[in-house]
This record gives sequence, C-alpha cells and structure tokens, in this order.
Amino acid sequence: MRGVTKHYDGVAALTDVSFEVFPGGVHALLGENGAGKSTLMNIASGATARDGGTIVFQGAPVEQLTPAVAQGLGIAIVHQHPALLPDMTVAENIRVAVASADLRRRDPDPKRAMRSLLADVDFVGHLEERVSSLSVAQRHLLELAKAFAVSPRLLILDEPTAPLSRDSVELLFAAVRKLAANGTAVVYITHRLAEVREIADRVTVLRDGRLRGTAAVAEISDADLLQLIIGRTLEATFPQKNPSLNDEGPVLRVEGLSGQGFDSISFSARKGEIVGIAGVLGNGQRALLRALAGLDRATGSVNVDGKNLSRRALLENAAYMPADRLSEGLMVDLNLRENAALTALDRLTIGPVVSRSREVDAVERELSELAVKAPSLEAPVSALSGGNQQKVVMARAMLSNPTIFVADEPTQGVDVGARAEIYRILREVAAGGVPVVVASSDAVELEGLCDRVIVMSRGHAVATLEGAEVTEERIVHAAISASTHTSEQTGRRSSSSSRFARFIEGDYAPVVVLAAVMIALGAYVWSQNDRYFSDFNITSVMFACAALGFISLGQTFALLLGGIDLSVGPLAGFLVVVASFFILDGRSPAVWAAGFCAMFACAAGVGLLNGGLIRFANFTPVAATLVTYIALGGLSFTLRDAPDGYIAVSVTDVISKKVGPVPIAFVVFLLFALGLELGLRKARFGLRLRAVGSQEESARRVGVPVNRTALLGYVGASLLTFLGAVVLLAQLGVGDPGQGAGYTLTSITAVVLGGTSLLGGRGTFIGTLMGAGLSVQVLNATVFLSLDQKWQYIFQGLLIVAAAVIYSQVRRGVARRQPELATATAGSGPS
Repeated sequence: MRGVTKHYDGVAALTDVSFEVFPGGVHALLGENGAGKSTLMNIASGATARDGGTIVFQGAPVEQLTPAVAQGLGIAIVHQHPALLPDMTVAENIRVAVASADLRRRDPDPKRAMRSLLADVDFVGHLEERVSSLSVAQRHLLELAKAFAVSPRLLILDEPTAPLSRDSVELLFAAVRKLAANGTAVVYITHRLAEVREIADRVTVLRDGRLRGTAAVAEISDADLLQLIIGRTLEATFPQKNPSLNDEGPVLRVEGLSGQGFDSISFSARKGEIVGIAGVLGNGQRALLRALAGLDRATGSVNVDGKNLSRRALLENAAYMPADRLSEGLMVDLNLRENAALTALDRLTIGPVVSRSREVDAVERELSELAVKAPSLEAPVSALSGGNQQKVVMARAMLSNPTIFVADEPTQGVDVGARAEIYRILREVAAGGVPVVVASSDAVELEGLCDRVIVMSRGHAVATLEGAEVTEERIVHAAISASTHTSEQTGRRSSSSSRFARFIEGDYAPVVVLAAVMIALGAYVWSQNDRYFSDFNITSVMFACAALGFISLGQTFALLLGGIDLSVGPLAGFLVVVASFFILDGRSPAVWAAGFCAMFACAAGVGLLNGGLIRFANFTPVAATLVTYIALGGLSFTLRDAPDGYIAVSVTDVISKKVGPVPIAFVVFLLFALGLELGLRKARFGLRLRAVGSQEESARRVGVPVNRTALLGYVGASLLTFLGAVVLLAQLGVGDPGQGAGYTLTSITAVVLGGTSLLGGRGTFIGTLMGAGLSVQVLNATVFLSLDQKWQYIFQGLLIVAAAVIYSQVRRGVARRQPELATATAGSGPS
C-alpha cells in the first residue's frame, strides 16, 4: 500500500500511509484507538474504498478492490467485530463466506470439512446452532475458522485475542505460525505489546492516521513503541492502589449470592478497593456481574453503605459495562451524545424537558476525560473505532452517578493509552466510595488494578486473593487448578444435549405448532358440522389458500430481507384489472397470452420499482411500498371505475381445474413453497437473501452483493404476487378495482404466523404455507360454526398474539436454561 489516504466527512482518517507486508512474516500494526489501523486494513480487504494511493498485491496493481475481489486474490480478514450473520446457523455462516471449492479441498463431505475447520480453532459447539446464541468468544473463533478456510495468501487479524482465553490464544498463535511457515503474509492488529513480542517479526505504528514508524520487533523497545503509539511517555499503566485501613468497615458486602450459573458467592470491599473476578471463561463470571447489576435474578444479598439493594434498586442505580459493547452496550442507530447521555437524562432536565446545554456540557466533560476521538457529538456511534465505542459505554456508566460500578472486560479492544485512563478513572470511582467490581480474562490486568480477586470455577468462588497475594501467577494457578477439564466438559455436554433447544430456536418449530393448531381446529369444527370435510369445502379452502399463499410467499421474500411489501395486495388486484382487458371471451389465445405477458411485465416492473426506491433512492421499505400501494390502487380505478371485463370462462376453468377435490392450483402452490424452501436453505441466492436480512453490513463484508440481492428479492415478491393474481382472477372472474388491497395485511398475517421474523434474516416458506392455510381455515371455520364475521378478525388477532407469545416465551426459556453455554462452549482445550 503506497500513499493511501481516506477521509470521512472531510476528516482525515488516513494521510499518505505506506505499508508493506512480506510472505511468510507476521507484521504487527499498532496504534491508539482511532489511529487508522482498522480503516487501513478495511481498505486492504476491499470493505472500504480508498480516496487515494495505490495497492499492489503480489507485484500486480489492484485498481478496484472489493470484498469479492479480495477473496479471489486470497485476502482474508478477521474483523474486530466479527462479520457474522446472527439469524443464521454456524454452518450457514461458513457456507455464505467460504466457497464450496475451499471446503472440498479440506474434505469432500461439507459437514466434515466444517467440523474440521472449527476444530482447528478449538470451537466447541454445533454446526446447527444459531450464531445469535454464541458468546463473543465463540463468534471470534468462528470468524477465525472462516478466515483459515480459504488458505489465504494474506491474513489480516484485527484484535483477534480480545475475547479469548489464554489457551485459545496459544492455539491461535500456533495456527498463525503454521500459516506463516507455509508462506502466508499475516497482519496482526493488537493493543497488547506482549503479543507483538510473542508472534510478530515486524511492527508498524500509526498515530492520527499517519505512519509513525516501522521496525523489526527485535530491534525496538517497548518504551520506544509506546512513545510512537501515544506520542508521549506513559508514566505508568496502573494507578497506585489505595492502602486500605483495616478498621474501616466494608462499603460493599455480598453474601450468599446465587443465580443461574453461580452459587453462594460472598465477598466484601472497603472504600477505595476494586474487586476483581477471575477464572476460566464460562465459569459464572458474567452471570455474577449481571446479577450484581440487577439484570438477572439472584438470591442472597447485596449491601452498599449499609443498605440492602433489591434487584430493582440495582437496576436503577448500578452502572454496567458489558463485554459485548455492540449488542449490549450501544444503541448503534443513535449518535455519540445520545448514547452517552441516555442513563443521565433525568438529571439533565429543566422542568420536564431535557436541557441540551446541560446534556452537551456533561457529555463533553466525560468524553474529554476519556479522550474519545470523534468528529463531533452528533457523529453516529457506529462510525467510531472499537476502542472509542468502549469509552462511550464507560462515559455513559460514569454519567449515571452509580451506587455500584460493574465492568465486564472494561478494556477489551482499547489501546494502551486509553487503558491507563480507564484504570485511573476506575480507581477514582472506587476512591470516591463507589464499589467497583471488574471481571477480566487478563490476569496481569487484575494484578495491577485490583485490591482483591475472587477466582471462580463451576460457578463457585474457589479462592479469594488479597493484597500481596494478588499476583498473575496465583490468579492463573487458582483458576487452572480448580477448573481443569471443567469448561471443556460443560461445553461438550451442553452442545451434544441441546438438540431440542436448537429445534425450538430454529425456523421449523412454528411449522409444528401451526400444524397442531390446524389439526385441532379442523377436528373441532368437524365435530360441530359434518359437512366441513365435504369435497366442495375442501376445494374452496384449497383454492382460496392458493391465491393467498402465492401472495404470502412473495411477502416472505420482503420480510426475509428485513423489509416489507405493502404493495402486494393492490398489485394483485391491479393485475386482475389488467387481465380483464385481454383475457375475455371472443379474444384469441394470442391475446390471452399477451394479457398474461402484460401481467408478468407489470409485476416485474413494480418489483424493480420497489427495490430501486429502497436500495438506490434510500426510501424505507414502508415508504417505498406505500407509494406503490397508493399508485396501484389509483391505477386500478383509473382503468376500471367499476367491476367490468369478465374473464373468459375457458381460462378460469383451466385455472380452477382439479383432481378429485384438490385444485391443480393448490398443488402448484405446494410445489412452489417446497421448491422455494429448498432454495432458501441450499441455493446461494437463498443464503444471500437471509444474510442481507440478518445483518446487512456483515453480508457486505463477506462478499454478498447486497443491492443486487435485495433488488431480486423484491422482484421475486412481485412475481409470486403475479401467480397469486392468476389464481385470483379465476376466483373473481371480473376486473374489480376494489379487490386485492385486503391481501396485504392477510399476507403479512400468514407470514408472521409461519414464524418469519419482522426484523429479517429468519423464516421459512413452509411456515408461510402453513400460515396461509391456517388463515383461510379460520375464515372458513367461522362460517361452519355460524359465527358473526367479526369473529374472523378476532380469531386472526388472537392467533397472531398467541403465536408471538408462544414462540418468544419458549425460546426465552431455552435461553434461560443455557445462560453460560455460550461462554462455556468457547472453552479452550483442556481449560
């Protein structure tokens, strides 16, 4: 990379940076948060476009570098925030990111190849486990496995060890050394100088987006590296510990605290003391901290300044810094100011209104204390570097004026200079009388920061170290000697015994629920009216189901993308009106064919319009499809101001043809649903469709053509609506401009009943099939039970509410039974 520059909103992120990496070497890239490290490597991997400069790869210049081009060249990157798709399984994430040929080179059997990949990074878990249920550590291990799968020529590791245990770090280093020995060039971004000494051959330092120096690791001291990184001499990493007075009573007393994942934890802390929580990952540390913050239920007592705090009091008064800042710590759609001030708004008001001046003053003061680097307070927090995002989380915790301060991995992904500032602030908080409890996987950090360390194993406190006993050696010895084999066994047992949990979490559980409801409803109605299963009623229900079903399948495309298509109902009605000008008695078959072609073209055009408005004109899905909803309704009434244009009977007879009581249209609908479901699970487009809906930015990083996928998805929604309109025209038999609009809400109902998420990324076409069937069945049942029409709407509403409650509660119950599974399954070999 030569003379690379990059600006964001006029602010220079990189200025004239040159960087060289050689085959077979490990090149460390250092710098403070916001120094430009991740930006430089995002450019190198094609995720970010450079403003200037040149890139040369293996002697050849690269003009347009995209994620897909980078993959073709053999460039792989492990992002600081893993580019994973949370609504998809481990196996599906691998399939989206790794070419089939790369898997086959490892093993002809895809599942064996995937398991082998995961075993290389010591990932203990199941291929069918949904990524949203994985811990931070597991997600990083999966990201590493994806990168190793392509046998890269250049491997970029951005803070790969931040959430990993020591054993996992050693496995990672062994894998990196093996790759380098085979000729792979490795770029290693880290904030830990000890890791640079252990793994790297050369080191480059960036500061403020500029190159500050490059040297062989063996030829530069830590002091010189720190000078280059922060531009000044760092006096000390850890602040001096406050000498505790033995006659002082404890400001914090925790007695017999027990909860899901930990049991009978007791400890105390005097004013000025910081308590550390240590242990091998997955032994109850995270659950304990969440209970101390009031986030999870627990028994026992937490006493601060002589007052027992209930869970509600802890929720209202505790400050909690989570380990996973993106999913638990930040509101990524809000700006910097809003994120920092959120928990302090009640103290920043004048009367009932938040004072902007007070809010800005408070946020600026706290952010300056932490030296947060950002263009402005109004900048989106998602645009900040990982370390600066972590500082924003801490600033919010500080502004909340807490009674107790709880921090889980507070310096994860934070540079050495900012780390020292965080340590200083934690010490000042403790000195001010606020109890501070910190969990960390870094024993050196606990030794330098904490006055007392509680070592946990299997949810119990197995050692309490105080004063001079708080050393890295004693912390590690206590954790390992108490926890040998525990984490691994727990992880493997949990992963092998959770088939039912994976099914409940999976996409097909709603299908089983709907099938049971349909059988029960059918049996009840039949018991009340024996004509319910007559041939005539079976035909009517199936034909109505086919019309709604095709339209609902189209709606499923939009919802899987994380959008919605409000236009499907009016589009179906409009297409029938279009048909009413062509498919008439007395017209030739050629005119009929032209009518169907016109319907098809109109449907495709509407799909392109919806997709174009959303992807290229930046309309929201609701706004874009509402525009077409209104336009199509107006066009229908412009073409036909009243029902007219009777469809040729010979055409409707063909569409309505049946075998016994079963309409051919219904059979075609079933085949389409099954085929689409197979494509959704097996075809590359199906995986990409769900990937975009699950996490668009991650999908883009792994090379998914996001805009094209979304555009094709909306075209698919409209074309399936065209098939629904074909069935509908046989039902109506006339071009009626007032028909069709009601199918929009009914189709959404069917899709939601089938278990498809309104947030995108997860769902099934089989579920939609069942949802459409149940919707039609409910309407039909009210007739056979002689109920008023209002009961149709009441029953549909009750079904949606019941489905939502059942799905969410069952899945939440599974999650509660496995609170520590995520961290436990990230266990590292024998630890």
